Amino acid sequence: MTAVLQRPHRLETGAIRYTCRVISGPPQRLRFRFGVFEADATTGELRKQGIRIKLNVQPFQVLVMLLARPGELLTREEIAGELWPEGTFVDHEHGVNSAINRIREALGDSAKNPRFLETLARRGYRFVAPVERIAEASEERSRVPIAPEPDAVSRFVGSLEENQARSFLVSQQELPEASPQTVQTLFILLQLMYLAFYVGALANLPEIENLFSVLDHPVGTLAVLIVTAALLIPVRTFLLTAVLFRPPRLRARYLQLWPFLLPFDILWSLAPFLLLHHINAGLALACLAPLVYSPFAQRALVLMGAGEVRQKDN
Repeated sequence: MTAVLQRPHRLETGAIRYTCRVISGPPQRLRFRFGVFEADATTGELRKQGIRIKLNVQPFQVLVMLLARPGELLTREEIAGELWPEGTFVDHEHGVNSAINRIREALGDSAKNPRFLETLARRGYRFVAPVERIAEASEERSRVPIAPEPDAVSRFVGSLEENQARSFLVSQQELPEASPQTVQTLFILLQLMYLAFYVGALANLPEIENLFSVLDHPVGTLAVLIVTAALLIPVRTFLLTAVLFRPPRLRARYLQLWPFLLPFDILWSLAPFLLLHHINAGLALACLAPLVYSPFAQRALVLMGAGEVRQKDN
C-alpha cells in the first residue's frame, strides 16, 4: 500500500491544504534531479554528484516544495503555512528568509545571480533550473521530466543544459559567480573589439588588398572579408545595445545565435594578420589564441548573466 499526497485546493490565506489517499501498489520513492544535484524527498537527503550535502529539515522541505513546482511562484505565505501549523508563534519572516538562505548556501547559489532559486520581490520565490522528477518503485522505475518554466527562455536553456552534459561546452552550473557589472563590462568590451576589427578592416581595404595579393584567390578572399564585416557590424551593434538595455529572453536569443556566429568569430580571430604591415607575424600569432577563445568566453558571460534583468532580494 502506498500513501499519496494530493493538493486539491488552496486556502484563502495562500497555504496549501493536502489530503492523503491510499492506493495499492509498490512503495514509491520520489527524487528530484537538477544540474549536478539530486534531492530525495523520501529520505530527506540532498546530494551533489553522489556526495551528501547537509541541509536541515525545514530548508529541505522548502526545497522540495520548489522542486515540485518548477517555474511557478511559491509565495512566502505558502512556505510559512507548510513549515508552521496555524497557531504556531514564530517569526515567519525571519524563518522563511533563513530557510531560503540555507538552500542557496547548499546549492552554491546567490540572490543576485540566481542559477536555481530566483526571488520575486515582495512576492515569493521560484525554481528556475530544469528539474527531472524520478519516481522509483520496488518493481519499476519511471522518469518524468518537469518543464522548468512555461516561457521559451527556460525551455530552450533547459534543453541546452541537458545536451551540454554530453558536450565539451561548459554548463551554467559549472561557471563561477561574478559581479553582474564585471560580467556585463567584459561582454561589452568584446563586442567593441569585434566592431573595431570590422570597421578597421573596411577602412583599410587598399592595404589589406595588398596583403591578399600573395594569396591564390585574393579577390575572393577580399570579398569574404567585406561581406562578413558588413553583415557582422549590425549583429555586434544588436548585441551591444541588447546587453545595455536588457530585453527579455536575451540569454535564449544569444544561445540560439551563438552556433551561427561561432564560425565567423573563429574566422575573424585571424584579424591580427591584417596588420602585418604594422606588426610582425609572431605577435599576430600570439593574438590568435585568445581570439579563438573569445566566442566561448562570450557564451560563458551570457550564461553568467550578461544583459539579464536581476530581481532584488527581499
